Amino acid sequence: MAVATLALGGNLGDRHAMLDRAVDALGRLPARIIAQSGRHETPALLPAGAPDDWNIAYLNAVVQVETHLSPGTLLARIKGIEAALGRRPGPRWSPRVIDIDILAMDDRVVTTDRLTVPHPEIANRGFVLIPWAEIDPDWRHPLTGRSVAQMLEALRADA
Repeated sequence: MAVATLALGGNLGDRHAMLDRAVDALGRLPARIIAQSGRHETPALLPAGAPDDWNIAYLNAVVQVETHLSPGTLLARIKGIEAALGRRPGPRWSPRVIDIDILAMDDRVVTTDRLTVPHPEIANRGFVLIPWAEIDPDWRHPLTGRSVAQMLEALRADA
């Protein structure tokens, strides 16, 4: 069994209800929810030139599940959950009803065309590190050796 750390977020519709539905769906996978952060509202991450109507605050959380699924299978199941909850394809960083990303799976390192674990932007994203630090501040990045708490501290120092 592996512990998978997942980031959940959305900025369209009833964000709290959508996160509730996503957590419920994750719990129905061959997985057991073992930790869940509080919810945090954060500004949208916008690319240069993004339309003004993309600037909608997100509601974010981090959930940990224990699962026997492989990273690739877990990703496929997550994409199925997103689609079932109404997520439709759109431009990168555009508003969405739900987004679920695999941040880490224990200390595994995975690099494929569809998936990179640990997520390559962990250290740069407060909307991930803040809720993650609530539930597992001591998790260490297998490539850098830095803990979630250390990455969060460094991000705050750079702000």
